[in-house]
Amino acid sequence: IITIDGPAGAGKSSIARMVSHHLGYRYIDTGAMYRAITWKVIQSRVKLTDQERIVRLTRNTKIEFKETDGLPRVLLDGKDVTNAIRTARVSENTSFIAALPGVRQCMVEIQREVGKEGGMVMEGRDIGTVVFPDAEYKFYLDATVQERALRRWKELVAKGEKADLKQIEDSIRRRDRRDRTRGLNPLVIPKGAIIIDSTKMSIKEVVEFILEHIDESEKRL
Repeated sequence: IITIDGPAGAGKSSIARMVSHHLGYRYIDTGAMYRAITWKVIQSRVKLTDQERIVRLTRNTKIEFKETDGLPRVLLDGKDVTNAIRTARVSENTSFIAALPGVRQCMVEIQREVGKEGGMVMEGRDIGTVVFPDAEYKFYLDATVQERALRRWKELVAKGEKADLKQIEDSIRRRDRRDRTRGLNPLVIPKGAIIIDSTKMSIKEVVEFILEHIDESEKRL
């Protein structure tokens, strides 16, 4: 099991996906799981203050990961929501939903079940600290707020969505604050994790660094 933790916009998804592809492992995007629940909450018109209903909704939801034409897809109750969960509205509310203890408890159970077979790269915010603290390889991926905001802005613009760089930066700062100060399973650097500052690194460079570290470690075993 390989875990990649880090704040929003650090590039965890792209890098974890590429690492898993190189190794022939499964890739699990836990952020997409929380995004999917957030999308369902919004679509169901459930108030964000109604925590009991949100937790109940989470427990009655099925989330699956599948590949179509070599690309990972996220299915929520059988519906492909891969693109729907990447909107600005979902992004803004995901960290709030993810901070709810009942939601996190449910998700951790699902993630541990998925990881039982091993041969997996899982990324998120508490994977190396809570879900799989004894994982063979743990990485913590970070970048400056400004760089993460710029990456998100480019992603939205590429999709044809209107995006304000300053608003995105403010949103990321708020998400960081919520992720790092939440009462249950806050975002911290996992014990024994390799820290990677990707601010001035390309995705390819980060992937190569991770693969080289794993390769060197395997040789020493």
